[in-house]
Amino acid sequence: MSAKTDKTMDNEAKIITLGCRLNAYESDVMRGHARDAELKNTVIINTCAVTNEAVRGSRYAIRKAKKDNPEAKIVVTGCAAQIDPKSFADMAEVDRVIGNGEKMMAANFDPETLHGGAPIKVNDIMLVKENAPQLISGSNRAAEKSQSRTRAFLQVQNGCDHRCTFCIIPYGRGQARSTPAGEVVAHVKDLVKQGYKEVVLTGVDLSSWGGDLPGKPPLGDLVRRVLKLVPDLQRLRLSSIDPAEIDPALFEALSTEPRMTPYLHLSLQAGDNMILKRMKRRHSREDAVELCQRLRAARPEFTFGADLIAGFPTETDEMFENSRSIITQIGIPWLHVFPYSAREGTPAAKIPPVDGPTIKRRAKILREEGARVKAAHLESRIGHIDIALFEETGLGRLPDFTLVKLDNPPKAGSLAKVEISASDNEHALGILV
Repeated sequence: MSAKTDKTMDNEAKIITLGCRLNAYESDVMRGHARDAELKNTVIINTCAVTNEAVRGSRYAIRKAKKDNPEAKIVVTGCAAQIDPKSFADMAEVDRVIGNGEKMMAANFDPETLHGGAPIKVNDIMLVKENAPQLISGSNRAAEKSQSRTRAFLQVQNGCDHRCTFCIIPYGRGQARSTPAGEVVAHVKDLVKQGYKEVVLTGVDLSSWGGDLPGKPPLGDLVRRVLKLVPDLQRLRLSSIDPAEIDPALFEALSTEPRMTPYLHLSLQAGDNMILKRMKRRHSREDAVELCQRLRAARPEFTFGADLIAGFPTETDEMFENSRSIITQIGIPWLHVFPYSAREGTPAAKIPPVDGPTIKRRAKILREEGARVKAAHLESRIGHIDIALFEETGLGRLPDFTLVKLDNPPKAGSLAKVEISASDNEHALGILV
């Protein structure tokens, strides 16, 4: 697992981020809090707990941070620290462990508060009932610095009330909670004024947005409200979403609104119905396929990403084949494959496992299938003209999530019309038109 580190002055607080987009967003918030508090000589590691490998990567990042910054205080937070704070506090390199709730509170970044008192400052995350309002002000500073006014990630939801049998994340994130629509709209307006062309709505269980708010509005209502009240927003994108919970208003927006990007990343996990039941997922294979077919019927340019787990306990060769074949049946060019890793405390950890070499082999097969679908998708774009949003890397992102490489790209944050002339294994290749 890779880690992203702040490039700050030597004596300023540094933040190392592992894991998901949500962690990256929250690191931006912490970065702002640390600057405001003038926190010095501190390294904060924002850990991930999605797999055992993620936890091992978090521990490695801690040891490396101390080696690279021997005089700095080491503070550990994030999901792995929230779930098992004592094991991190017991590491010789670690000075403080703070919880996922505590890391969002500006007052906790005062040097005396952060570095004083007990080594563990982790409260029961299940008691957190609201999405922290600090996220709204915190990300403005961070997004301005780190995203070069191209695309901004906005957390509108946190936590999860579902209990998939393989997943430990609800114990690190707590109950599902939503940012009210008015606050979301106000923040999107501010981001657009700053110059952002695209906003990505993100959350732990994004499709559950609104379930804890008065009237229980669905996510589609939030999307429609943002599009209506922020007419200057050029692109709105969603992060990972559960295929079982796309409400009618959201489907309509995805199907008909040109500013809504024709792309969804599906929390799919498997393509076999028995495995999906044993995972306690809320969708069937048929549900996922039908959703994608309906979206493509409405907008043929629609593309999909998905998460798939290889080697879930009891997965037979036939069940695995169902997961492999759904990649091609739906057409999923943007695939994230996770070899199954048992997490202590989850029901799936008690189910008879698939052996390690088989899991590794199946993960490789899924990645190869995904690579073939991606190559076919990139080839299909040749000859098309579309609008790309250019990033700091010099690459452009099309609305359907395709990355475009140009010999002479425009500056980061620019929207430009490109014609796709060729492709390689990872990108479409194009020219400005």
